[in-house]
Amino acid sequence: MSKREITRADIMDLADYTPGRKERRRDMMQMKANRRIAVGPFATFYFENYATMWHQVHEMLAIEKGGEAQIPDELEAYNPLIPQGRELIATVMIEIDDPIRRKTVLNRMGGFEEHMYLELDGERISSRAEVDVDRTSAEGKASSVQFVHFELTDAQADKMKQANTRAILGIDHENYAHMAVIPVSARAELGGDLD
Repeated sequence: MSKREITRADIMDLADYTPGRKERRRDMMQMKANRRIAVGPFATFYFENYATMWHQVHEMLAIEKGGEAQIPDELEAYNPLIPQGRELIATVMIEIDDPIRRKTVLNRMGGFEEHMYLELDGERISSRAEVDVDRTSAEGKASSVQFVHFELTDAQADKMKQANTRAILGIDHENYAHMAVIPVSARAELGGDLD
């Protein structure tokens, strides 16, 4: 069974974390390669788990150097993004380098966090947006970073782990309708999140 929560006991002292930081970042990039799925030209899903969130917490501590006082805030922010056995959780990023183009696209994508889905052999599983903050403004502008949960039944979790299952990740927003087949290597990696 995968670990489902980062506790204070899991946090390394910064003096111990820093010497191996470069190697940890390299290893994390390799792991994340099979957890990254592009859907259309701008949206990328980064599927999270205990290891990615453990790394993120430590990176935040290394960058911000807030010490012991920072740890509870980081745990509160990142623990909700660790799958709890029958779910997949993704950070979804709209990745557009040009700031003017990015603003134009995001101004047309309000509410797109409610239009993401996972489809397994034609059976659709709608996403549930993380409710920590509203990520669409009153004017209809979407945030470039979204967090979504896909809650699976036991049968769907088993299906996700089968190599012959056709798995699709998609967005059906009126201004951004795209989908991508999830590669077998990614499904194998994500299957490890499903106990």
